[in-house]
Amino acid sequence: MATTNPFAAVDFTKYMADMKVPAVDVDKFVAAQKKNFEAITAANKAAAEGVQAVFQRQAAIARENLEELTAALQELTAAGEPATKVARQAELTKEGYERSVANLKELNDSLTKTNTEVFELLNKRFVEGLDEVKGFVKVAKK
Repeated sequence: MATTNPFAAVDFTKYMADMKVPAVDVDKFVAAQKKNFEAITAANKAAAEGVQAVFQRQAAIARENLEELTAALQELTAAGEPATKVARQAELTKEGYERSVANLKELNDSLTKTNTEVFELLNKRFVEGLDEVKGFVKVAKK
């Protein structure tokens, strides 16, 4: 069964000629896209630097924790009164917990700062881009 195109006899160019179709200023469009890529590059760089700083701090925290654990184990395995050792173990546990909470807060603050910086870079470019759209799209004249 052969089908025919129901729109074959319609002259769409006639209908399009009556419409005001926007024309694009290619140079301004390309310039805007270049700014978009620059903003994305800057945001990616900021994100990578922020993540790298967090990783470095995590490594430093791990090193510090290992050193403190080694010192605590040496202290607790040395000769002494059991009651004193239990009290000291409780002190060390409390100190370790408080230090861990402080470290987590520090890492969280660092990540929040990075996220805010990246968002501000992208948001600024987005708002600028919306204003630029007005400049590179022109309504075609009849």
